[in-house]
Amino acid sequence: MPSRFLRALRREPIDCTPVWLMRQAGRYLPEYRATRARAGDFLTLCKTPELACEVTLQPLKRFPLDAAILFSDILTIPDAMGLGLVLDEGVGPRLKHPLTTPDQLTRIGQPDPERELRYVTDAVRLIKRELQGHTPLIGFAGSPWTLATYMIEGGSDRDFKRTKAWLYGAPEALHRLLAILAEAVTQYLNAQIAAGVEAVMIFDTWGGALTTPAYQEFSLTYMRKIVAGLSSGTPSIVFTKGGGMWLEYIAATGCTTVGLDWSTDIGAARRRIGAQVSLQGNLDPAILRAPIPRLEQEIDTILAGYGSGSGHVFNLGHGITPDIDPEQVGAMVERVHLASRAFHVQP
Repeated sequence: MPSRFLRALRREPIDCTPVWLMRQAGRYLPEYRATRARAGDFLTLCKTPELACEVTLQPLKRFPLDAAILFSDILTIPDAMGLGLVLDEGVGPRLKHPLTTPDQLTRIGQPDPERELRYVTDAVRLIKRELQGHTPLIGFAGSPWTLATYMIEGGSDRDFKRTKAWLYGAPEALHRLLAILAEAVTQYLNAQIAAGVEAVMIFDTWGGALTTPAYQEFSLTYMRKIVAGLSSGTPSIVFTKGGGMWLEYIAATGCTTVGLDWSTDIGAARRRIGAQVSLQGNLDPAILRAPIPRLEQEIDTILAGYGSGSGHVFNLGHGITPDIDPEQVGAMVERVHLASRAFHVQP
């Protein structure tokens, strides 16, 4: 029988609401920090399948989570395209060879997922072997728009000055880049599916920085192409941070599930699009610093906001931060499983 997580994605009956966390394998776990120290740096951790497998499984050994998510990074594709990913502690990701002008698009080629990105698919195969079918594995990639911002800015820039200069001053060049990236992401996710992931997620981290017309033209269009190009039957989750005003557009991509950040009311989201898709989210990660009774209150509010029936995967509204006490995560997972049973028909 499919897992609770996969059944919830498809809005099929379940006993309680499944839960997993964005960045659930990360620096809040002491065992992760120990493995990363042994690896020497983040990129070595990502590019060594045995280590990526190890850290993917660590949170599942600590918490009764309903899904594992592949340990990797959204910038693996730009790195495989030759832009040179560097991850500096305390600085964040940057690319050594960003696209400073549109004419540099000629040096961007399509990476082969089983050659330049073989370390990712090898990690998937290892993780699947270790999971032994007990827990589903999620694969992921960044959205073309989000990847393009890093490739043009060279790193994280909340103003997106260079990228928006392309958007408004050289839109044809930006569309060429986004088309290249959409094809690369589609091939990459299908390679992960072929290696064994059972669902995929598209992280549109910076989609919320766009105007509504620009979001539709430069982000949504390309995510729709990716969803349409995925291997048949594979559930897909589309998450645009800051995209609460565009839920109907996101649901219309054909995805299985729409991810919500914490700024969107989940009850309102269900009323708007819940007949089309399942929903994932959307606890504010900051509440994990609160006393457990306050944390439980917030969890109960979200569960009640969604209401009865399947179609909800509980998650944070964005990734967990490194300062969180793992005991808080354990309390969260326990509360979701316990309190959500009242919203499902029990066998």
